[in-house]
Amino acid sequence: MPEKIPVKTMEEKLQTIITSYPNSKREDLIPILQKIQEEFNYLPQEAIYAVSKELEMPASKVYSIASFYNLFRFQAIGKYHIRVCNGTACHLSKSSDLLREIKKELKIESGHATNNGLFSLETVPCMGACHLSPVVRINNTYHTKVDSDQIKSIIDEIKKEEDL
Repeated sequence: MPEKIPVKTMEEKLQTIITSYPNSKREDLIPILQKIQEEFNYLPQEAIYAVSKELEMPASKVYSIASFYNLFRFQAIGKYHIRVCNGTACHLSKSSDLLREIKKELKIESGHATNNGLFSLETVPCMGACHLSPVVRINNTYHTKVDSDQIKSIIDEIKKEEDL
């Protein structure tokens, strides 16, 4: 499971981010949430409440706005965040086979991380590289025209590098 942040440390970091926006208003919500996600790699529940209190907005409104944008995450991601494109071209090029292989190898579902926090998995609607389908992105590295055997090898190589 991804590393748990001590409550005191989280509160301090949240306060530092929030107070970096003096006289914050509702217009500051998105930039504040972006900074928080930058710091924690996702939006912890505590952050929603802290921002809600600071901006004098209901927590449900903060969550509603954050969940509208697909750039915000509410779950921690792994050291190696795997995104599988499920756009039309990738889907027709059997990205579902890649997804199935990754799920089998890592024993996780899309939207989750492995217990050790090393890998997380996400399906995305399009990566804009249709001519190179199917496409898998691991962190900032794109793997194009990959098949199930290749993705298994890539994951095995990462595990080997991490001594697993």
